Amino acid sequence: MDGSHETKYVFVTGGVVSSLGKGIATSSIGALLRTRGYRVTAVKIDPYINVDAGTMRPYEHGEVFVTEDGAETDLDIGTYERFLDIDLGRSNNVTTGQVYQAVIQKERQGVYLSQTVQVIPHVTDEIKARIYQAGEESNAEIVLVEVGGTVGDIESLPFLEAIRQVRFEVGRDRTLYLHVTLLPYLGSSEEYKTKPTQHSVATLRGVGIQPDGLILRSRSALPPEARSKIALFTNVEVDAVFSAYDADHVYAVPEMLEQQGIAKLLERHLKLERVTPELRVWHEAVRVLRQPEASVNIGVVGKYVAMPDAYLSLMEALKHAGIANRARVDIDWVSAEAVADGDLDQLSAFDGVLVPGGFGVRGIEGKVRAARFAREEGVPFLGICLGLQVAVIDYARHVAGLEGANSTEFDPYTPHPVIDLMPEQLEVDGMGGTMRLGSWPMRVSPGTLLAELYAGRLEAAAVAGHPSTVFERHRHRYEVNPAYVDALKAAGLVVGGVTPGMEGRGGGLVEAVELSDHPFFLGVQSHPEFTSRLMRPSPPFTGFIRAAVARRRGDAVAAVPA
Repeated sequence: MDGSHETKYVFVTGGVVSSLGKGIATSSIGALLRTRGYRVTAVKIDPYINVDAGTMRPYEHGEVFVTEDGAETDLDIGTYERFLDIDLGRSNNVTTGQVYQAVIQKERQGVYLSQTVQVIPHVTDEIKARIYQAGEESNAEIVLVEVGGTVGDIESLPFLEAIRQVRFEVGRDRTLYLHVTLLPYLGSSEEYKTKPTQHSVATLRGVGIQPDGLILRSRSALPPEARSKIALFTNVEVDAVFSAYDADHVYAVPEMLEQQGIAKLLERHLKLERVTPELRVWHEAVRVLRQPEASVNIGVVGKYVAMPDAYLSLMEALKHAGIANRARVDIDWVSAEAVADGDLDQLSAFDGVLVPGGFGVRGIEGKVRAARFAREEGVPFLGICLGLQVAVIDYARHVAGLEGANSTEFDPYTPHPVIDLMPEQLEVDGMGGTMRLGSWPMRVSPGTLLAELYAGRLEAAAVAGHPSTVFERHRHRYEVNPAYVDALKAAGLVVGGVTPGMEGRGGGLVEAVELSDHPFFLGVQSHPEFTSRLMRPSPPFTGFIRAAVARRRGDAVAAVPA
C-alpha cells in the first residue's frame, strides 16, 4: 500500500507544551467532516515505546480505552469515537513500540533481504504503511492523523519525517498540515505572546513541514492583531489561523471552529466539494449543557480520583446521559480509601453513587461500603466492572450470609470466593493484551431492568437475528464465581444478563446484576461507557441519571422509554 488511492490526509501536530487539546481539535475537525457526509477515520500516533497503553498507570497516562476488536489504546481514540460516532480498532493507534517491534520482526524474518535496517527508510515506511492501512481498512475518504507529543521531542522525529514523506508521495492537494500551539497571555503586559508559536513553527519547518493552518490555544478569543502577526511570521495565511479559546463545554468546539471557517480551509486545500453541514445534534447538546432543565450530583467512588482523565469515557457517558435527560450532571470525586476509613455521611448528599472499574486491593473496602450504602439507603447505584464485583461482595456478605466473602484478587484465602479468576486467565503469563478484551455478547433476561434499558437495542438485535442479545466492551480478568450464583439468586440478587455460549459456567458468565426492590441498582461487568456517544448515549448511564433526576425531584423513577 503506497497511498496511491484517492484518500486524503489531515495531519495534526502540536507545539510549545503537551496536553493542549490536539485530540479535541482533531476530533472536532473529524466531526465537521462527518456532518458534511464524508467517510472519515482517525489515527493517533503515540511516540512512547510501550506497545500499547494497557500496562501504563492511569495516573501517568489517563484512561486506557478499549476498542471493539480488543485493542488497549490511548484515550484520544475514545474522543475520536465519541465525536465521529464511529468504531475504531487497533490499526487506529500507532506507537513507537509497535513500529519497532514490526521492523525488528521483519528483519529477523529476512524481509529486508540483508539490508542495513535504518530509521529512513525502514521505520518511516512502516509508519506510513500503518497510516495508509487505517484508511484502507475503513474505506475512508479522509484520514485524520494526530501526532502525539510536541514538535522538538526527539522521539517524534521519525513520525514527523514519515508524515512529511506522505505529501511527497500522494501530492499537495491530498495532504493538509495543521499545527496546534499555545498562545500564552501575560497579565503584566496585558498581551498575548506570539513568540512561542513562532519558534514552534520554525522547529516544524526545520524538519521539512510548513503548516497549512494553525490552531492557537488561548484563554480567550484571539485579537485580530495577534492573528495577523502570527500569520506574517509563520508564513501562514491569515484566514488559516484559528483561535481555539477555552470553551465552556468541549462539545462547543466543533461549532467554534466551524464559525471561523476551518472547514472552508479543508475544502479549499483538499479540493473537497462545498457542503452545508448538519449540526443540529451539536447545537442541541450544547443548548442543554448551557440551559439544563434539572441537575444531579453524582458521587464517583474510585481509586484514581486525583486524575479524572483516568475516567474520561465514564465522565463523558455521564454527560451524554445528562443531555438525554436534559440535566446537568455534577460529579464529585470520592476517594475509596476515604470511604473505607471514614463515615458514610458524605455519600448522603448524592443523587446517585457510581463505582467505576479498577484493579488492585487499595480502596476496595471503601467501594464495598459505598455499594452497601446505596443498596440499603435506596440511592441509585451503577457499578461498572469492578463496581459490579464489589456489589456482589457486599450482597454475599450482608444479605446472603456468606461471611468473609471476597474476590481472590484481594484475598486469595477468602472462605467464599464469590469473585474469582476467569479459567482462561489461569495460564496467562504476560500482562499486556491478556485480559478479556473487546466486544462480547450479553444475553439479556426478559422482565429485568436491564431489558428495559436496552429495549431499543434488543429490538434491533432481534431484527438482525440476535434475539435477546446486545454487545458491550470488556476489560477484566475476574468474574462472578459460577459456584455461588445460585446462592446469590436465592438471596434475592437478580442476574439480568449472562454471556451466551457459556452454559457450563453456572448458566453463563454473569454480565449484569440488579435488585428488584430498589429505585435503581445495577452492576455490569462490561464497560458501557466505551460505546456511549453524544448521538447514542449508553442505556445503563441514561437510566442511572434518569433515576438520579427522579430522586432529586422526589418522584418515583420514570419508566424507561424503549
